[in-house]
Order: sequence, then C-alpha cells, then structure tokens
Amino acid sequence: MKINKIFALVAFACLTTLTSCFEDETTIGNGAISEIVIDSTSISRVYNINKNQTLVITPRVSQQNGDKQLNYIWEINLEPVAYGPEFTYVGKELGSFNCRLIVENSDGKSFFAFKVNVNSPYEEGITVISNDAQGKGHLAFMLSPADGSKPTGFMQEECFSTNNPDLSFAAYPSDMTQSNGSLIIACKGDAEQGQPGTIYYMNEKTFVVENILTAPEYPDFRPTRLAIPSIGTSGLAYPILCENGNCYEFSVTEGALAKPTKMKYNYAQTVVVQDAGTAGNYNLLFWDKEINALANIYRGYGPYYCSKTYHLSREDCKGSANYFDGRSIVKMELVRMTDEQLKTQSPSALVITYVGGMYQKTQLATAFWEYNYETMENVLIDNIGNKSGTQMCGFGQAPINETTPCVVNQTYTSMLFGDGNKVRRWNYTSNQFITQTDVLQTVGSDNAIITGMEMSADHKRTYVAFYEPSQSGLNGSVWVIDTDKGTVLDKYDNVCYRPVKIMYKKK
Repeated sequence: MKINKIFALVAFACLTTLTSCFEDETTIGNGAISEIVIDSTSISRVYNINKNQTLVITPRVSQQNGDKQLNYIWEINLEPVAYGPEFTYVGKELGSFNCRLIVENSDGKSFFAFKVNVNSPYEEGITVISNDAQGKGHLAFMLSPADGSKPTGFMQEECFSTNNPDLSFAAYPSDMTQSNGSLIIACKGDAEQGQPGTIYYMNEKTFVVENILTAPEYPDFRPTRLAIPSIGTSGLAYPILCENGNCYEFSVTEGALAKPTKMKYNYAQTVVVQDAGTAGNYNLLFWDKEINALANIYRGYGPYYCSKTYHLSREDCKGSANYFDGRSIVKMELVRMTDEQLKTQSPSALVITYVGGMYQKTQLATAFWEYNYETMENVLIDNIGNKSGTQMCGFGQAPINETTPCVVNQTYTSMLFGDGNKVRRWNYTSNQFITQTDVLQTVGSDNAIITGMEMSADHKRTYVAFYEPSQSGLNGSVWVIDTDKGTVLDKYDNVCYRPVKIMYKKK
C-alpha cells in the first residue's frame, strides 16, 4: 500500500512535468517556433494564361514568431523549377500543370498547391491575313472569349513572327482555311524576287508552322484560292486556283502538289467551297472560263457540269446542254445558312452572270441535283424563293466582279458587298436590281477600300475589313456592323495592313 502511494506521487510529478513542457506548443526549448503563413488571398489556386504569356506570382508570406531566414521553392509536377519570393513562368507549352510553393525556415515548412492552365491564345476568333505595300505578309487574330463576353481586341503582335521567330512570312498572302487541325495559308510569293508560291501548315491552336510547301519547279504556282474542305481525306487531292486561272492538285494529308488531272482548264477567280464538316462530304464550284460553264467537284468526283442532265461531262457541255450557255461570270458565293436552316434546307450558291448588257441571278443547290423519290430521278435545284430558274437582276454596270469581297446570308436574304468604303446591300430574292443597291454603311475615310468580309454564325454581325491607302504602317482595320440594320457595333482600327482575307477561325 505504501509502495502504491509512492508510485502515484511519482506518476503525478511526471505528469505535471510533461504538462508544463507542452503548455506552449510554439516553443522549442526556450525559443518560439516561427510558423510560416502563406496569405491565400495573394496567390490563386488556379491560373489561366495564354501560350507565350508571362505569369508573375508574388505571394505575401509572414511568420508568427520571429523573422527567420525564408527559403522559397517553386515546383511543377513535383520538380523544382525556381527559387525566390517571386515566381515568373512563361507558358511555352499548352496544357494543365500542377504546381506547388514551398516556403521553409529553420523551424519547418508551409505548402501551397495551385494549377497553371496554359491555353491557346488562338482558340477561336477573327483571323486576318494582310500585306503591306511591299507585299510583306501579316497575320492578326482577335480571340473570342469562351465565356461569351466581348473581345478585348486584336493581338497587336504579328502572330506569324511571334510564333515562328526563325521564319519569314512569304510575300503576298492570298487565302487561308482550316483543315485537319491546321490553319492553311497560301502566299503568291514574289516572282520578281525569285520567291515561289508557298503553302503554310500552321497548328490551329498555336500558330506554329508545322510544314511548308513550295514548288519552285512550277513557276506559275501563284495560289489565290484554296478549295479545301475542313476535313481532308487521305489520298484525295483538292484544287488550288492560281493567279493565272490554272489549278494545281493539292493533297492535304500528304502535303504534296501536282499538276491537275481533273481541273485542267482555265477558271475564274471566284470559287465556292461548301463543307458539311465530315470527311468526303463537300462540293467545290468553279467557273470554267474556256466554255463559260459551272463545274462541280462532288465528294472528290467530277468535275460535273451544270445542266438539267444529271452528271453532264465537259465534252457534252455545249449549246443548250450548258445551263449557262452564252453567259459570263460576274460572281458566285455560298449562301450562308445557320445550323438550324441546314436541318431543313439544302446548301446553295448564288450565281450572278452577265449577257448582252443584262445581269442575271440563279440560286443553285451546291450539289446541283437532288434525288426526287416520287419520280425516281435526279432533278436540278435552281430556285430562288418561289421563282424557278434564272432571273434578270439588272442593266448597265454593277459595282461587283469576281474578286469583290462579299457575304450572302439566308436569314436576311441579302448580299453585302464592298464598293470602295461603302457596304452595299442587295436583297437577292426581291425585284431589286444589283445595279441599284442600298448603302448599308460606310467605313473609314472617304478613301478607304473594303477588301474583305466575314459573317458570324448566327448572321447577326458582319465583319468588314478595309485599309486606308494614304496611311503608312498598320493601315488596315476591322469594323463590326449589324447585318440587318447596318449600325456599327465595334471598331478595331490599325490592326493589320491591306486585308486579303478575314475568316472566323473555329475551335
């Protein structure tokens, strides 16, 4: 019993001693622990930056007791990449990166985990190719924010050289399109300087050139129009129209160029590319200038020539067998349709021709023919509204030709086209003459010249690209107007040189 009492006293004494040792958890021996606190309001859990953009993080860090030496370690995927109180990171690669900040002193460490998302600055938005007075090419881009908010404006840096510092942009860019994950840009080059025509394959997310095609063995290869669908099929060749009206065949997936086997003649500088967004489902319309006839490459087959006879060959496209017999081409454009409209209507093209001082209009299905299940035959679709066939639409001189920038839309049944600094509107389904069009809006100065047009997917906005010949430097601008009312919605001045092509680049 006495021994038990002694044991109890000893145990109590020990417990009292231990309690006194741990009464203050912030002390080691006789010194206080300097606990590290990373201010969570000064550093985010997630950062979103664009490729090549610089991120700088300067967190606020404090110590609760004392002011001891701090060491900073910045990690990406658990690998140390930087040291010091400030973290500078350049987003050279696209992707999502797990990061961590470690701050330590002689007493311990504090951790803060975060993520850096390096996004494409060229995900989706308006893209413009242009050239200065000497032909030097320029590529500009305006990002459309993913949240649907208003764009902040064009990227002021030259997007080609920024992402390809070791390359020089070939002279006189002429056309661009999207296909198989690439932004494809055609340049005519400079014959006087011995520079050949050039085709660039650029990654559509980064604008980094991944392949370059030149053809010095073909001196006349000066590309002006790329008749390439959004999804190219391996083994198929697509026409590239050149400055002299000749075509070359271009294999998108193989990146090869060859003399034509199908499109062997001379063609006007007006082309329609109708693309359903699936491999092999497309129509390419060309105007054969040698016989004044409309030709179609249908899903890689053809060319077939426009006649009420199904699959008319060029050899048979004579006299009345040629739908456009005796007429010369003025302009042809794809009629833009919304996704909802395409569910119930066939894609179509508006064709404007000229004969004997008279302009005529025809709206054709881009595939020309459709199968009639009642009569069990293929029928040419050539209607404008409820009116069949070709209709007269003007006399005299119209301010429009093969290369006039324009857009046609089904929603407002209008063609908007550039005439100097004027945006003209023609209601192509009405009795209005194309020679008596309305001025919807004017852009820039009186000397401004419109050289490119594009339209939003919902047809509500039209993008008008123009330049000021009297200005030096970046003398090209893009204005956004209401397609129906003509009111100016936005202005982006001095963002390029003389615009050649404006396009909405999709994701």
